[in-house]
Amino acid sequence: MRLYRGKVESIAEEVIRTLREQGSIELENENEARLDVESVLKEFLRLEREIVDDAKNRMEARGLGYSQLGKVKSQVSKERGAPTQDEVLPYLLEQIMNLLFHSANIAEIFSEDTELRKSITPILRKHMEVDSDLDREVRSKIKNLTEGTSDFDIEYAKVMEQIKHKHGLT
Repeated sequence: MRLYRGKVESIAEEVIRTLREQGSIELENENEARLDVESVLKEFLRLEREIVDDAKNRMEARGLGYSQLGKVKSQVSKERGAPTQDEVLPYLLEQIMNLLFHSANIAEIFSEDTELRKSITPILRKHMEVDSDLDREVRSKIKNLTEGTSDFDIEYAKVMEQIKHKHGLT
């Protein structure tokens, strides 16, 4: 599961709209509340970018290959107290929950925490599970290449970037 910058506005808008329509929240300012949710998501993306950059710098300093990025990134995440790849959804959910209870743009919250979580989780999941759909689409376009070869890897990365751009994820 991965959060894409291109999905931030959609997620924020859907979270606020859904909670408002369910009667879970009353808003002071809908636009500002949406921007508050966007800021949480953008801050996570900034933190993730910092972690990746730090991991790449460490790999370069140690002379490690690119295949070690996941391991080094996980190590950097733990050092900074940031979520690992498996913890992203609960982390973002918790951040959004904190925001709802502390935002000046949310006038009142009528639902219990568990109900809010049940409403927000499917929205995050829907927008963050794009990876498997992208992977299927890329593989369907390069099925003439043998997986595991350098040609496959190069073409996969190229086609993935094109498809992400086409879907507005970059």
